Amino acid sequence: MNSINIIGAGLAGCEAAYQLAKRGHHVILHEMRPSLMTPAHKTDQLAEIVCSNSLGSENSDGRISASGILKEELALLDSLILSCAQDSRVPAGGALAVDREKFSSLVTHRILSHPNIELVREECTELPDTPAIIASGPLTSDKLAESLREVAGERIYFYDAVAPVIMRESIDMQKVFVSGRYGRGDDYINCPLTREEYAAFYDALIHAERNLPHDFEKGKYFEGCMPVEAIAERGVDTLRFGPMKPRGLTDPRTGREPYAALQLRQDNSDGTLYNMVGFQTGLKWGEQKRVFSLIPGLEHAEFVRLGVMHRNTSVNAPAVLDEFLRLRERPNIFLAGQITGVEGYMESTAMGLVAGINIACGLTSWPRESAIGSLIHYLMTTEPKHFQPMNINLGLFPEAPDIRGKKERALFHRNRAIDAISELVKAL
Repeated sequence: MNSINIIGAGLAGCEAAYQLAKRGHHVILHEMRPSLMTPAHKTDQLAEIVCSNSLGSENSDGRISASGILKEELALLDSLILSCAQDSRVPAGGALAVDREKFSSLVTHRILSHPNIELVREECTELPDTPAIIASGPLTSDKLAESLREVAGERIYFYDAVAPVIMRESIDMQKVFVSGRYGRGDDYINCPLTREEYAAFYDALIHAERNLPHDFEKGKYFEGCMPVEAIAERGVDTLRFGPMKPRGLTDPRTGREPYAALQLRQDNSDGTLYNMVGFQTGLKWGEQKRVFSLIPGLEHAEFVRLGVMHRNTSVNAPAVLDEFLRLRERPNIFLAGQITGVEGYMESTAMGLVAGINIACGLTSWPRESAIGSLIHYLMTTEPKHFQPMNINLGLFPEAPDIRGKKERALFHRNRAIDAISELVKAL
């Protein structure tokens, strides 16, 4: 049997490689790092996580979300990425968050130790003529992106931003409090702000110097990962209803909700590093230190990683892909991961799993009732001129019967999706 080439050893590429290899296929996995790095990556590890370390919510304690349903489906399908994430998790309330280094190390070890996977460290500059999966991610190299553009024609550019990470020992714990929302656990450090403190921070933020993208691409941000300064531009209270919302947080010193609050989430298993939740930013580095030090508790914060902004690339999926994630003009080429037009770690993982299984098991129709099938349906049916990258959400699922109650509808979606994927697993 001919080898299957996979270009890109991020989450989607590694997932696709694993799904093929476990079914007996020989895989050549191509990764350009470390000989050619990206603006966001820092290591040569596979599946390096460069943005938030949270992989989204899980279904637990009666709380059901689309993200949780997707994870349950991936578990049924024996996802490598989900397994490694669960083995490297750090406390994050109802979310699955990981120790970045441990996670990447686990994925790298499992890929390198599989006898059916060969890792090649090189840049691929052209689309192969043989069956292959392109999982080069949002930071696809210029040469490969140009080769893809020649076939796909249309691409979407949007800017993604990374949040800073802080040393825990540099946080003034006298000015913050530890709690999850509505008293659920103690996985977050909360920095409360008064009205006056918020006003001073907001003013400094909107007037801070930025690393701006080129004029012709200015403002093309993905809505789910906007820089905090871009959110602030929409109005003085937008942060208080977004990444600095105080809802469900009670400051033990006052017994009340603060006017605004920044949450810090554990970033490594030792608990020595915390990231600023929702504070992706493209501010200049010196400005980040100046502005973020205005937040109570962070006056003397030591940043081990400052925020950066980089360009992401994805195709216009409904215009160029078929339902099996193949390029319509080159059906030997499958796309996988974020480059397909999904957004999010687990969504990208799911598209890698789909591409791998579609090659290994034959072209597979994924059940519309499932989270995976709903993502594919979105990619295929959205009007191309209105297409933008999308996370999984319950709005993508087929309508539920006339069921009253949000929790009841979510439970219906979950049960229907899991039943559908369980039946698919039997057929694979």
